[in-house]
Amino acid sequence: MAARSGFKKWLLPMAGFAVALAMSASAQAQDLLAKVKASGELVIGSEFQFAPFDFIEGGVHKGLNMEIFDQVAKQLGVKAKYVDLPWESVLPGLEAHKYEVVAGPATITAERMKRYRFSVPIAEASVGFVKRTSDKSIAKPSDVAGKIVGGQKASAQLEQVKAYVKTLPGKTEVREYIDNNQAYADLAAGRIVAVGNSLPNNADVAKKRPDVFALVQPTFGVKTYFGFIGLNDPASKSLMDAVDAVIVAMEKDGRMAAIQKKWFGTTMELPSKPIEKPAI
Repeated sequence: MAARSGFKKWLLPMAGFAVALAMSASAQAQDLLAKVKASGELVIGSEFQFAPFDFIEGGVHKGLNMEIFDQVAKQLGVKAKYVDLPWESVLPGLEAHKYEVVAGPATITAERMKRYRFSVPIAEASVGFVKRTSDKSIAKPSDVAGKIVGGQKASAQLEQVKAYVKTLPGKTEVREYIDNNQAYADLAAGRIVAVGNSLPNNADVAKKRPDVFALVQPTFGVKTYFGFIGLNDPASKSLMDAVDAVIVAMEKDGRMAAIQKKWFGTTMELPSKPIEKPAI
């Protein structure tokens, strides 16, 4: 009896510890939208070398992402704070809770959806090439066969480039770059013949520097979309739902079309709800 009584005395504190542990876990899983509103700040991770989505010009942060998230923050009644990181560090930073959401944006893929919650699409992400304007040897995507092309490391666009060149005759080398600016610089210098990237990104550089860069039409691979990224957990659901609500409202009232026209030079037809079955 003494032994059993001792066990009960030990069990009660342990039960209390278990309750405290559960409460602690619940606190860590605090609703992210409530946390953002309480702090008065929405922290957004991205890479500022992904024009026209996020970039630095004259020392000033600009881009489509910023215009959308400024609208999101305004709707939530908070301030938007942006964190600049190399792309390969952005998603790990989200998982480490360094910020609440990633602007990016990132291509919506089935593999990424296993780990992340994507917003409603904000742009088409179909992949194509941009070349040097002076290079008359490349008139269509397949003309890169046997040459050297480039793309951004750890991006879905690069994976599509790799898959595409495998279908071409000969051996086409694919060089990986930390960011797209490095790839475009090597293209301008003649060290590679083309950069594989999303249509909006390539259209942006061709529009800004038509004397240097030109689009190679058509795009290749499957039709894909860009979305913003949050964690795929219960705590993040309310925040991502709020982000979706703002994006959908912007599409309905014309604000999204105006932003797309400003940064892409054109508008895009986009799904009005999150992608459930990505093409890749």
